Amino acid sequence: MTSKTGSAILSALVFAGASLMSVPAAHAAAPVAAPTVTGLPDFADLVDKVGPAVVNIRTTERVRLDQGGPDEEMQEFLRRFFGGQMVPRGRRGGPAEQPQEERVQRGVGSGFIISDDGYVLTNAHVVEGADEVVVTLTDRREFKAKVLGSDARSDVALLKVDARNLPNVRIGDSSKIRVGEWVIAIGSPFNLENTVTAGIISAKAR
Repeated sequence: MTSKTGSAILSALVFAGASLMSVPAAHAAAPVAAPTVTGLPDFADLVDKVGPAVVNIRTTERVRLDQGGPDEEMQEFLRRFFGGQMVPRGRRGGPAEQPQEERVQRGVGSGFIISDDGYVLTNAHVVEGADEVVVTLTDRREFKAKVLGSDARSDVALLKVDARNLPNVRIGDSSKIRVGEWVIAIGSPFNLENTVTAGIISAKAR
């Protein structure tokens, strides 16, 4: 190697070093690649599997139509002005009129089947005070349900329908969930088809 060649190489190295020294530290650091986003949840298979076990629940209540009606007003009129009251027809030998009732829809909610022989979980407020509870499956079958028990504090009620071989879901262990995990919610509100929404566990124990 000649002295001229050596001087040229040395000058190039000095220039390169000076160039590197002049670069700000933030730009000199090697870039870190962002982690590749993989494994985003696809809920379609899960919805196909557990969706049929989600049911619609509607309740009705019997309402008396004679409350505050003309008969009561007439009784009050006779009592005030004549000191008497109308005698029901049954006391005069004729059949007494029975109070009329009408069933009115009280509420609509969602629930899910937890056993193939017809046990259903729902909210206690959905069935509170109901005289009749009807469970509708995704295949449009309808069953009258019996309320076996309810707990207002936890807002949970257990129903029973007379059916067999029903689609059902398995209850998991809520103590094992972690904040940040993906979850889905399936419901049947307002007499609609099942609806699905997704999110994450934002907090526990509240």
